[in-house]
Amino acid sequence: MSRNPERNDRKSGKKPAFGDRSAPRAGGPGGGAKGPSAGGPDRGGWNPNPKPKAFSDSAPRASRAHGRAGADADNFVWGRHPVIAALANPARKGMGRLLATADRAAELERDKLANGHRIEIIEVQALDRMLPPGAVHQGLAFKVQPLEGVALEDIAGDGGVIVMLDQLTDPQNVGAIFRSALAFGARGIVVQDRHSPALAGALAKASAGATERLPCARVTNLSRALETLADMGWRAVGLDGSAELTLEQALDDRPTVLVMGSEGDGIRRLVAEHCDTMARIPMPGGFESLNVSNAAAVALYEANRKQTS
Repeated sequence: MSRNPERNDRKSGKKPAFGDRSAPRAGGPGGGAKGPSAGGPDRGGWNPNPKPKAFSDSAPRASRAHGRAGADADNFVWGRHPVIAALANPARKGMGRLLATADRAAELERDKLANGHRIEIIEVQALDRMLPPGAVHQGLAFKVQPLEGVALEDIAGDGGVIVMLDQLTDPQNVGAIFRSALAFGARGIVVQDRHSPALAGALAKASAGATERLPCARVTNLSRALETLADMGWRAVGLDGSAELTLEQALDDRPTVLVMGSEGDGIRRLVAEHCDTMARIPMPGGFESLNVSNAAAVALYEANRKQTS
């Protein structure tokens, strides 16, 4: 079978269609949310980032008078937790430009967190001008080249839970999903290369460093990726608010791919047809809407519980 050409130096099928899902979906991941996703143990360093690309649902940023083009944010990681996680990633060794205020530089040196990177001390105002408006950098920024992802087969070897994101493009949601996926022990995240943001900038900040620790496979076609995973013994469960089964009913202890769709459109028809079943998050409170990242956290908790029970 073909392997994703985007690799790093860390190593960690065909499914029949299930029902006619060509009709538009009324709900998303859990009864109103239109799509979702959420983590795992410390997996050390890996190469998560692809070629930088703009977020399709984000408005273009206006450049500052003394700043730089907003697209360059895809080459920056900022904030204390994301930067420290990037510095601890062996794949980052010897690369990047580490910028820190005097206080943060002293902290990095005291706690030996720079891991061989030279620290450039910079004033807060100068750092503000280098980053997008409103970036909460906490006195730390790391300018790096995007890193590559892992092959799909590298995160599918030993069972567990994998999260697949179908055209989720909001950096805050995707970052939060990475954070939850790492926390709940997912083996990795699968995204479609053409419809996913770079794992840097606001996304890396929202993930609190999880993008540096959780493997991400970027594939050309999600349906084919599900076929490959099915051949390897994985079962795909798609989240859909209009599904008959609840997550508790749909999940079991087999290797599971949680498929999350965008909040606007849910899971696309062809991707849904490659899922073994669809499931919803029951919402007895009567308010049938969850943010996609919240729905992902709920789904990951339930999937992890089934795996370990």
